[in-house]
Amino acid sequence: MLLALLTAAVGIWATLAMLFSGPHDDAVRNGATVIVALISALALVAVGLRRWRWRALGTYLVLFAALVVWWRGIEPSNSRDWQADVALQARATIEGDVVTVHNIRNFDYRSEYDYTPAYYDKRFDLSKLVGVDLVAVYWMGPAIAHTFVSFAFADGEHLAISIETRKEKGEGYSTIKGFFRQYELFYVVADERDVIRLRTNYRHDPPEDVYVYRVQGQIDDARALFLDYMKEVNALNTTPDFYNTLTTNCTTNIWFHSLVNSGHVPFSWKILASGYVPEYLYDLGRLDTRVPFPELMRRAHANARAQAADTAADFSRRIREGQ
Repeated sequence: MLLALLTAAVGIWATLAMLFSGPHDDAVRNGATVIVALISALALVAVGLRRWRWRALGTYLVLFAALVVWWRGIEPSNSRDWQADVALQARATIEGDVVTVHNIRNFDYRSEYDYTPAYYDKRFDLSKLVGVDLVAVYWMGPAIAHTFVSFAFADGEHLAISIETRKEKGEGYSTIKGFFRQYELFYVVADERDVIRLRTNYRHDPPEDVYVYRVQGQIDDARALFLDYMKEVNALNTTPDFYNTLTTNCTTNIWFHSLVNSGHVPFSWKILASGYVPEYLYDLGRLDTRVPFPELMRRAHANARAQAADTAADFSRRIREGQ
């Protein structure tokens, strides 16, 4: 039974890998997918036939090894026909405590898909870093959220970094495709008037609820986290990587970045069920525990304040009023 389950799992993965990542020609890819599915089905049948079991599975293992070699040869790229919102990568120049971030996204939105691209460069003094906020965005129930961080500085400035998929023109997002090397990894380094206001003011199908929480911790840890993010931003400019729905996504990568600090939170299934991350941090004392979590969540809800602030220069301050 265990052998049958393993064979079935391998067959499903191999079939989907060929379906999503096979040859670009539709007819060739579909034909190859059918062949892989049939071979996998025959291998599964052979598990129940004592006479043919090990001979068939040995052959299947060789074919699967060849498929893995092909799979590992699929490489990410920075040279595709990207959608405008992910076309330009950010980069950072690090000079001691002063970090100049180039290509900070700050689009002028008229609707979710109608906007004027705009970017700016800005110098950040890490000696003026005062905190890190966790932003959690919900659109499909309590278990799933898109999470990202925003770094707060003493002058009232914030720099948000959202880890997302880098989609090509005409390409949509699919959770299943995200398992099969279909999307490059992209760090959206943005003004909060872009990355938060997009979600509170312009995304309506479905609508998104945005919550902004201040994380409790040592400021030296926040500086180390910021620098680790900047190093990855620079690395992706020269060495692209794939996004993965399970292992390399918006929330798991935040946790991986946090490993730069010895006091990082332990890994939990709640990091995979990302909607529960704020409550998990609250239980660990990493959010403001002076009020019950439902009250903290109510205070953190930023939609109404963001809609009222809209393009205001003090957008970041206004969305945090009353917290």
